[in-house]
Amino acid sequence: MEYRRLGASGLEVPVLSFGTGTFGGSGPLFGAWGNTGAAEARRLIDLCLDAGVNLFDTADVYSNGASEDVLGQALRGRRDKALISTKTALPMGDGPNDAGASRARLIRAVDAALRRLGTDYIDLLQLHAFDAGTPVEETLSTLDDLVRAGKLRYVGCSNFAGWELAHSLAVAERYGYARYVAHQVYYSLVGRDYEWELMPLGRHRDVGALVWSPLGWGRLTGRIRRDRPLPPTSRLHATADFGPPVADELLYRVVDALDLVAQETGRSIAQVAVNWLLRRPTVSSVILGARNEEQLRDNLGAAGWTLDDAQIALLDAASAVEAPYPYFPYRRQAGFARLNPPLV
Repeated sequence: MEYRRLGASGLEVPVLSFGTGTFGGSGPLFGAWGNTGAAEARRLIDLCLDAGVNLFDTADVYSNGASEDVLGQALRGRRDKALISTKTALPMGDGPNDAGASRARLIRAVDAALRRLGTDYIDLLQLHAFDAGTPVEETLSTLDDLVRAGKLRYVGCSNFAGWELAHSLAVAERYGYARYVAHQVYYSLVGRDYEWELMPLGRHRDVGALVWSPLGWGRLTGRIRRDRPLPPTSRLHATADFGPPVADELLYRVVDALDLVAQETGRSIAQVAVNWLLRRPTVSSVILGARNEEQLRDNLGAAGWTLDDAQIALLDAASAVEAPYPYFPYRRQAGFARLNPPLV
């Protein structure tokens, strides 16, 4: 397993990590993802650790804390072998202080996560969303206090807009607070919006990307094809409205290209899709999801090999879309492109 530094930190993380949204799954979204109990979770974690995957990602909002609880049980007795990443800020109740990133909310949320996980520290805490109602100074000073108290090792964010991340980094720098070293983002061959603004920002300010839903919300497995109905067992029947939208023609064009590359490499379509991400700038780790051992073993095969330049070019072309404003002039017009060449 290859390891990379996580942004502007000394922490090394595996290029593949494991997302535990299926652990303890309940409700319309997480229940459709899966319902992995502690015994099966322990087996999946065994497979990850044997492969060198030691970073496990969860969130308090995943099945109302059940994912953290199951992860903690599965790691009991070997906490020192794992890196735990969890997230908070999304609503955990209907009360006025049950969501967000205020001082009161963050302290309570971190203590609750520590109890569920059965540990006295969290390796990486990420804000699951930007809280526009709380001063950034309050949020970052609280996170800094939690780092200094030893409850957190590092802090990051997830799903931030470019200005939200840039402003947060500037405030941390101004006051000497612990700064975000990671940004957990949606990025896939059918969802490349990350490249327009957040990737250049991550490169400029050294913020490592942790990629969620690398298979485009389950669409890039090879089971969804042109001129075929959605398989009856697909989770998309229940979960499509929760995730990022994907135009049908874009999806089919990308799957056709993935199919060609998979045949050339002898790899699965999912492995090719993930491997493409591992070659992108700023990507520190790609978060894999799996409901069973078969899925996990296949996903783990995405690392340890490399697509060639021609294969990458084919996938790049198949997944390319028109840039939104104000970025399209930098793709269309030579003068703009000369001043701001793309990262990829």
